[in-house]
Amino acid sequence: MSRVRGVLFDLYGTLIRWVVHPETHRAVFARHGLLREHAAWGDQWAVGPGDGELHLVHSVSREAYHAWELERLRIRTRAAGVSEERIEALVRDLYQVPDTAAFAAYQEVAEVLAELRRRDLVVAVCSNWGWELEQALARVGLADAFEVAVGSAQAGARKPHPLIYQVSLARCGLRASEALFVGDSWGPDVVGPRSLGIRAVHLCRDEPAVRGRAVPPGCPEVPRIADLRGLLPLL
Repeated sequence: MSRVRGVLFDLYGTLIRWVVHPETHRAVFARHGLLREHAAWGDQWAVGPGDGELHLVHSVSREAYHAWELERLRIRTRAAGVSEERIEALVRDLYQVPDTAAFAAYQEVAEVLAELRRRDLVVAVCSNWGWELEQALARVGLADAFEVAVGSAQAGARKPHPLIYQVSLARCGLRASEALFVGDSWGPDVVGPRSLGIRAVHLCRDEPAVRGRAVPPGCPEVPRIADLRGLLPLL
């Protein structure tokens, strides 16, 4: 394997975390007097494109992507039984739910990213995220931490679809064998990158969801981002 020349990071759960959780969809439906319809709405987190989804036709522009987001909400509200005259007001409020969340970087992140760049490594973020990834990075104080930032909305595909990794590698000027992917989600951050020949490190915090998971050969696990500093010379 080539030496590691660049490190690609997942964003949420890897570098940043919630400090204020977003408003619940149930609360939005309640404001609109639609709790019966909310019972048919389902999982709040299932409104976006699914993991691995390719959506190039909707990613040609910011306007096209946002229009697609709104239309997905309209389709789902109709399926939940919301009447036509109430859909637009409800969709407007549901669309604003992500803006009610607040994020912060984990304490050690800025220092570790700066050290990696001092080592002449390309440092990038590759995230399943909306169109405004750069703005999100700025809000958590990481606007200048990365040479490359690739979000699924603009790339046209969500991890673990191969396209988003390929876009990230191309923008970083790296071959797959020269890159390391670091993230906390198994499929998007370990299985997906490894399928393209990108080495991976699983960020495995002490959480019940990841305890006891079988780790494939050659895939290190670390409990903190700071542990990368000692691991990189071994890769």
